[in-house]
This record gives sequence, C-alpha cells and structure tokens, in this order.
Amino acid sequence: MLARLLEDEGLRQSGKRLVYASIPDAEGAEAIERAGVGARVDVAVGARVDSRLEGPVRLVGEVLAVVESTEGYADTAPGNLETVVRVGGVDVIVTRTRRPYHLESDFTALGISPRDVDVLVVKIGYLEPELFEIAADWVLALTPGGVDQDLLRLGHRRIQRPMYPFDTGFAFTPSAVLVPESGERR
Repeated sequence: MLARLLEDEGLRQSGKRLVYASIPDAEGAEAIERAGVGARVDVAVGARVDSRLEGPVRLVGEVLAVVESTEGYADTAPGNLETVVRVGGVDVIVTRTRRPYHLESDFTALGISPRDVDVLVVKIGYLEPELFEIAADWVLALTPGGVDQDLLRLGHRRIQRPMYPFDTGFAFTPSAVLVPESGERR
C-alpha cells in the first residue's frame, strides 16, 4: 500500500497531505533517529520479516519527528522508537517495533494532527471509535499480508465443505450457541 501511494503521480500533484501509520522496521527507525529531526534521509524500510508480497520501500524525505515512547502497547514494551519521514505530501511513521495507532493522541505525540490531514491510513481492519469520530469518510482496503481478511485469496484447501464463503448456493440456517465463560454449552 505504501509503495503504491508513494508512486501515485496524481497524489503527488494533488497537494493533499496523507499520513501512513505505520511501518515497523527497527533498522529503518534507528537510521532515521541517527539522521535527526530536520535531516534529509534516504532509507529503505519494511519487508524485513516478510518480503513475499512486496520488497522494502525507499523513503527519500525529511525527518519530522523522532520520539522514544514511554508507554507500552498491546504487543510492545515501553521504549518503542517512533519516527516520521515526510516524502512529498506523505508522512510515513516508521517504528522500531509493531505499534497500533488507534487514538488521536497516538498521532499528536508525533506532531501530527489527524484532523488536519486529507487522508489517514491506519493498518487496522476497522476504525477505533476515536478515529471513526474524526473521519469524514472511510474505506476498508483488503490487502494481502499477515492479517489478510480476504478469505478467498488465502488459498485454504483442507476445509470441511460446504463452507461459506468458499462455497455458495447451499442451504444453511444459522443458530446461536451461548458459551459462558466456564466453557460449558447451554
């Protein structure tokens, strides 16, 4: 997604401002930190864990922010490095480790006001309430990768058939089953 956005001539010429949250890449974030705020950088980020679908993305731009986080998140420890590089009209957040961007304060801590950008790209399958509240509109892009939601694209083969959405045109009447915390069915 980021590579396509940076390649988009229409976006470049539009004057629109876009924020992309985020690319986890320790080497990239640390290189950006070494360059420092205000410096020009030329750094490849991403595709260090999985490069099957896309290679690294080259960022050539200005460092806008370097922040050492003081709080932990769902899957990271305190001390996550967060950086922002502006490439044309696109501000790219590059982090040392994975980190969710669900709250307005996640952005304002980096000097970004999500209310003042034209497009905000977040890598979550739904909008958290705070982001939904400030969104003028939203689009869900089903992209391939580690948490691909396009089930048909995943290539499941060893499943019990028929199974929706892999098969259609069969009769099925859904029923709800209440399973309390104890795990016993009622």
